[in-house]
Amino acid sequence: MNQTAQILSIYAADTSGVCSALFELGGMTVIHDASGCNSTYTTHDEPRWYRGSSMMYISALTESDAVMGNDEKFISDLTEVANRLKPEFIAICASPMPAMTGVDMEAIAFDVSHRTGIPAFSVKTNGMHSYIPGAANAFEEIVRHFCEPAERRKGKVNIIGATPLDFSLKGSVESIKQWLRDNGFEVGCCLSMGCTLDDVRAMSSAEVSLVISSTGVKAAEYLKREYGVPYVKGVPIGKSFSRVLADGLRSAAAGQEASPLALRTGESIMAAVLGESIFSASMAAALALDKGISARVIETVGESDLSVLSPFDLSAPDEDVCERELAKHSLIIADPLFRPIAGKGRFVPLPHEAFSGRCFERDIPDLINRELTFLKETGL
Repeated sequence: MNQTAQILSIYAADTSGVCSALFELGGMTVIHDASGCNSTYTTHDEPRWYRGSSMMYISALTESDAVMGNDEKFISDLTEVANRLKPEFIAICASPMPAMTGVDMEAIAFDVSHRTGIPAFSVKTNGMHSYIPGAANAFEEIVRHFCEPAERRKGKVNIIGATPLDFSLKGSVESIKQWLRDNGFEVGCCLSMGCTLDDVRAMSSAEVSLVISSTGVKAAEYLKREYGVPYVKGVPIGKSFSRVLADGLRSAAAGQEASPLALRTGESIMAAVLGESIFSASMAAALALDKGISARVIETVGESDLSVLSPFDLSAPDEDVCERELAKHSLIIADPLFRPIAGKGRFVPLPHEAFSGRCFERDIPDLINRELTFLKETGL
């Protein structure tokens, strides 16, 4: 039966994506939800919570509030806390209940901003989607509200789409920054790991943006549309694809079309790479260039950027479809939780925190601009 998972887990929700996207930016993020749910969005899905704090709150929505529509309680609570804490901004988003009852989150944000004088905005969520649209909408809103016109700086690159949900706190994001520096680029805003609102304000000064996750596509498109900053999609995995991606950034900065992920072919496919589309397509490209392995992407989130998929790739968020497709491959690279449906092919675990949380955090390798040594156990 489609859309029913008997074995697999689910990806982090859109509300978790919002919290992760805005965690480091000095704002106050509030989910309109029942009391007690805060740990789901923070301690379970956000590993930075154990290293520092952030203003993440739950509105403590009660049954009577939901039934009677007591928006004033939410607004007055938000106003009181914001006036006391003085956050840089206020972001609010909806869990399933206020989404179903039709709470006007945009109007609430407008009212709170009027009462406090603090920039406030709503991020579109309903608790029923994956982390990708939640984080994508949050990134777009933060860029829309705070990015300012600036003079373009040659060689400056924004990194967009960085959250621990896709890039564990194992050094991957720092490795991407160092890879950019090693290739002669200046690192601009890294949205949103290791950046500030001042970095966001200066994002229009970049010559090009590097989109490393589907969560960053909307913000990158906004920067291109409003400020003319081009962008390239890809993660610098492996040695050879890292060079191709660096060349793609240079081409885009020079005003040329650059699609590094389009280099793959569908000949003699033996491997399947599962997960978020941009990371998985980058892995497939690295396999082709570094190992001579032809791989296809099986996008399992269902809400990734499907434009990076080739005709021989597939979006298969349903468990039964995914299981049927995996039976066709002799090598499978995926989060360990996919192993029970992987069939008889050789299985290479590559944990994804948005899917399995911190269960396999210790086993996440740093693949940025490195040899694909995690495949050695398979003899490849």
